[in-house]
Amino acid sequence: MNKVESNSKGAVKAKSGAAENLRSLFEDQIKDIYWAEKALTKAIPDLIENATAEDLKGALSGHLSETQKQVLRLEQVFEKLGLKVEAKKCEAMAGILKEAESIIEETEIGHVRDAGIIAAAQKVEHYEIASYGTLLAFAKTLGASEVEDLLLATLNEEKNANAKLSEIAEATVNEEASEENHSVKKHK
Repeated sequence: MNKVESNSKGAVKAKSGAAENLRSLFEDQIKDIYWAEKALTKAIPDLIENATAEDLKGALSGHLSETQKQVLRLEQVFEKLGLKVEAKKCEAMAGILKEAESIIEETEIGHVRDAGIIAAAQKVEHYEIASYGTLLAFAKTLGASEVEDLLLATLNEEKNANAKLSEIAEATVNEEASEENHSVKKHK
């Protein structure tokens, strides 16, 4: 973790250009999630390629299409708020995506990797649910009603994607991964 300047009470000194009010924090967070969504459009194809369960591949493919629409929806948010479309690197999503790569590298092709892909994808969904929930709350507080429906639509898609991943994990993948693990132990 980078060292940050703090005062004697432990409060961190803000960087120059830091958000000074809720509106600038809102705008900053929109740039952050925009970067995250664009990064996901590049990362999801790798998850699809490494998945073996057809229902998982289908869910990821469907969510890739949704994510591409979410990028366009965020561009509408920028437009409605009178902002230039701009991405700011989302360190949280970058970390989650790096972890997803590690999970793929550290698992064999098959059900265990599928379970890992679901775990990684759900971390993404939970981050997005938290982000869009916060953005929606900020929009309501700031009276930015012109973007509330756009943010809510994406929030609902993220919740549905998470539920679908849970359904796939619980219906087949986790059990198959467990059986794969038992058969490996028996053969050693």
